[in-house]
Amino acid sequence: MTEILQERPGLQRVAVRMPDGVSARAYALTALTGECTLGDQLILNTTAVELQLGTGGWHVVHWNLSLEEFISPGPDHIMKLRYSSLQFDAGTDELTHPECDLPLAATPVVVCSVHSQVAAVAAAFAHFAPGKTLAYVMTDGASLPLVISDLIWDLQSRQLIAGTVTAGHAFGGDLEAVSVPSALGLAVHTLGADAVVVCMGPGVVGTGTALGTTAVEVASILDTVSALGGTPILCVRASSGDPRPRHQGLSHHTITIASLTQCSPWVAGTSATASDLSGVRISDASAVIDAAEIMDSAGLTTTTMGRTVSEDLLFFENAVAAGALAAEMLGA
Repeated sequence: MTEILQERPGLQRVAVRMPDGVSARAYALTALTGECTLGDQLILNTTAVELQLGTGGWHVVHWNLSLEEFISPGPDHIMKLRYSSLQFDAGTDELTHPECDLPLAATPVVVCSVHSQVAAVAAAFAHFAPGKTLAYVMTDGASLPLVISDLIWDLQSRQLIAGTVTAGHAFGGDLEAVSVPSALGLAVHTLGADAVVVCMGPGVVGTGTALGTTAVEVASILDTVSALGGTPILCVRASSGDPRPRHQGLSHHTITIASLTQCSPWVAGTSATASDLSGVRISDASAVIDAAEIMDSAGLTTTTMGRTVSEDLLFFENAVAAGALAAEMLGA
């Protein structure tokens, strides 16, 4: 390791010199590998760079050979990354917060399929429901460590998200949960959130087929929200800038999600594509929302697949509309 490029609790981004002398970048999840120091010899997982993955681009530190041992005592006996060489005792907060089993009491829950949607939802919610709090539940449908998300770090630093819960094998939230249902309860009853946004971390997986995508988790989460007494809101994925035909206009992911869910989730009537969906409840249309203005007022420069708000306005309009609907559900 030749240089520390950036670090925050749980994450180091470093420069490394590869065996062939070429300089490269890597990140270390310090909860799993310990901290790196200059001159350390590292074992890297290089797959993301070799495959040129859009959300990857960095090598991952698998182990630090310069450490004789790394001991990180956990709080309990609940393992995440189970039965892998990096399994660790993350603990879980259900044991100390049994209120997680309580009904959600009509709490608005926005469920997203793309990580960048969370920023637009949070910005709109803060704009239309000042003084109300929004919690983030991260599923294990994409990246597992929450700390890898610069977006969530930014939203929390701007107080657009009041707290985080990581569910399943996702880890690193303010609270840890074994399942999405208990994570929802922790968000509402332990963190005291007025509304919740649920989404996987960076790196949604898709194959181009209808069902071969981790985005389908949205359908079951919406049904879970409804069964627990919450108000399920589907954040529509649509695009005016994606070059792939299957995501142009209304994304095939959202069409599939709507066909799989049984609860008839709410969709914002201000969404330009809402009328094209079946199996959903469309809210009464209100004034058109300026997505660019909402994002600017929150100080956010979020992109989706490298595209800015102006380059993919339809994507951000739909996510902003979902956040505004959550605020409206609270009477804001």
